[in-house]
Amino acid sequence: QVQLVESGGGLVQAGDSLRLSCAASGRTFNTYALAWFRQAPGLEREFVAAISGNGGRTYYADSVKSRFTNSRNNAKKMMYLQMNGVKPEDTAVDYCAARCGVMTTGRKTNDYWGRGTQVTVSS
Repeated sequence: QVQLVESGGGLVQAGDSLRLSCAASGRTFNTYALAWFRQAPGLEREFVAAISGNGGRTYYADSVKSRFTNSRNNAKKMMYLQMNGVKPEDTAVDYCAARCGVMTTGRKTNDYWGRGTQVTVSS
């Protein structure tokens, strides 16, 4: 079982950089693949980035592939999303998710979710 807490969101301007963090608690953290999702008001929750249990593999949505970097530090039980060159379209609540299994981009295939952190990007 894993508990997840996101942080690092805030109000920024277009073109700024921001780093989100996901702090995890659990006895088997290193075995969990992790991912970031985001949801804007009235829209479906969408995939952003994913990372394998040992951090060796990452996968990104096309909309963020050249701008965001997903990483993790298993010793600290942390996952990070470095967001560079943010756009107004990035405005959303960002969630981290964990899965006991291989890396996935699906909402239904993630077992644990944090409560989210708000990212707001002004024009």
